[in-house]
Amino acid sequence: MDEKECGIEELEHMFTNESSKPIRISYSAIKSITKNFYREIGCGGFGTVYLGALRNDFMVAVKKLRIISPSQEDLAEKQFLVELKFLKTVKKHKNIVRFLGYCAYRNRLVMEVEGEDRLVDEPAGMFLCFEYAPNGNVHDYLQGKTHGHEWSIRYKIIKGICQGLRHLHQSQIMHLDLKPANVLLGAQMEPKITDFGVSRNNITQFTIETNSRMGTLGYMPPEWIDGGKISFKTDIYSLGIVMIILLRGSNEIFPENVRIIYLNFLTPVFIIFSIFLDYTVQRRRSHVRTLTPMNTRTQTLPPMSISEGLSR
Repeated sequence: MDEKECGIEELEHMFTNESSKPIRISYSAIKSITKNFYREIGCGGFGTVYLGALRNDFMVAVKKLRIISPSQEDLAEKQFLVELKFLKTVKKHKNIVRFLGYCAYRNRLVMEVEGEDRLVDEPAGMFLCFEYAPNGNVHDYLQGKTHGHEWSIRYKIIKGICQGLRHLHQSQIMHLDLKPANVLLGAQMEPKITDFGVSRNNITQFTIETNSRMGTLGYMPPEWIDGGKISFKTDIYSLGIVMIILLRGSNEIFPENVRIIYLNFLTPVFIIFSIFLDYTVQRRRSHVRTLTPMNTRTQTLPPMSISEGLSR
C-alpha cells in the first residue's frame, strides 16, 4: 500500500475509533481527498479551507495555510507550528472541533539562476485536517435568513461555547480569538470552537503582558488593546460579545466605540458574575466539620475555577 492509500485509510479509521490521535498525512493523500483542492468552503486571515471526502462517505475540512510571499514564509511556518502545538494539546471535547491530522510538504524545482541551473525550494505547503462541520459557522448562521434564529438554537450555541471554553481553560489554554467566525456548527447545530493560531497554554501567571495584538478588534478587551495584558478574562470578554451578538440575532452590533458595550453591558455583567463567583467559592472553601465521639475532623473542599462557574 502506497503512502497516499495508507494516509486515507488511517483517516477513515479515525472516524470509527474516537480515541485515535492526530496523524501525519501525506501531501498525495491531501490532494486526493480534496480532489486537488477543488471546493473551497472557507477563507480567513491565515488560510483557505477546502472540503475533503473519504471513501466511507465521511467528510473532512482541510485548512491550507496561506503564504503571501517568500519573505513571509518563516512567519507562516511559525504560525503553523503554533497552531499544531495547541491542536495536539487540546483533549477531545464535543464543543471543540476535532483535529484529525497535519501535513507539511516542500517541493524542489530546477530553475535557472544567474545563467546556471539550480535546485530551488518551492514555498512550503502546510495543511491541517479537521472534522467537517456542515452548518458553517455562527457568523454565517446569523447572516442567513433561512434559520429564523430560533431561541432554542441560539441558547444551545451559547451553552456549547461556554462548555467548550471551560474545557480549554481547565486545560490551561487561552483561546484569544473567540468570535462567531471561529465557532463552527455541526450537523445538529452543536457549536465547535476552532482556530488556535494565536492561543497560549501552560499559563503560569494569571495575567500576561504581550506585545502581540493578533486578536480581532471588537472582541479584544481594552486592557489588551491599550496595555497588552491578556488573561483567561480575555476569553470571557470575547464570550460576552459573542453572547450579545447571538442574543440580538445579528452580526451588526458594534457602535462606533466598542467600549460603550464594555461600559454599558459587560462591566455590570462581570461585576455580578464576580460577586456570584466569590460567594460560591467562599461556600466551597468553608470547612465542613464532622463531629465524632473521639475527635473532630475538618474537610476542606477544593476551590472552584472561573471556568467552572461560567458553565454552571
